[in-house]
Amino acid sequence: MRAKDKIASIITTLFIWGLAGALFGALFGGLYQVLAVLGLTSWEPLVIAAAAAAMTTSAFYSAMPVALAGAMAGVLASIGYLIVSGQSVELLRIAGTAGVGGVLAGIFYAWMVTGGGRPLAETLTGLLSGLLAGGILAALFATLGIQVSLFVLSAGVVALVGTFFQVSERWLVARSARWFPAALSAPVVAGLIAAVVGASVWIVGGTTSTMLGSNAQNSANQILSAVPPGFLGGLLGGAVTGVILQILGFRPEQPH
Repeated sequence: MRAKDKIASIITTLFIWGLAGALFGALFGGLYQVLAVLGLTSWEPLVIAAAAAAMTTSAFYSAMPVALAGAMAGVLASIGYLIVSGQSVELLRIAGTAGVGGVLAGIFYAWMVTGGGRPLAETLTGLLSGLLAGGILAALFATLGIQVSLFVLSAGVVALVGTFFQVSERWLVARSARWFPAALSAPVVAGLIAAVVGASVWIVGGTTSTMLGSNAQNSANQILSAVPPGFLGGLLGGAVTGVILQILGFRPEQPH
């Protein structure tokens, strides 16, 4: 490969992995702080936030059309729920309503576009990578008794998830994609993404209005302040990891 092509490839990798890492980091930072505000402690916020962010990001990164259909359906279903329910916003109901909307959108997408089981395989691989990365970091921090900033934490989670996803993508996704029929893959992925959208609406409208009481403004500020360091940490972790993997001979998965 010529030097010009190598430079172009590295720049492309920096952009794609940096963008995916930034999205992951921002989502991870916000979820991590939300879970902490809701009272979860120890390993729980790290593992849950890493798994949810990894699943969502892998769906958008590797199965973008299906994920966008699910996200749009989740937004519309959540708006409809808010109109009907008024001030009462319950997590299970709004997430369930959005999830059903996402499943319907996924069924329509699978009917319109011929596809395979890869979207679901990619999403589940991201979920497993997030659980593994979050579990390893939680165990490491508990063993060493150390605490790190959200910037460093986001960079580390993104680096581990990206590595696990890329290494396992060659064999896990390729094999498991054959297990999932196309009629199941798109609805499940779209439903999961829509449910995450519904839960996000609950985080904004439900926790701050009912669960947090007089501390709503402070809690909301804590959640919002966690997004920038998560974004920047994910950006750095994703960009560096993508370049290292490319140098080691891996060809980072391109979004499609």
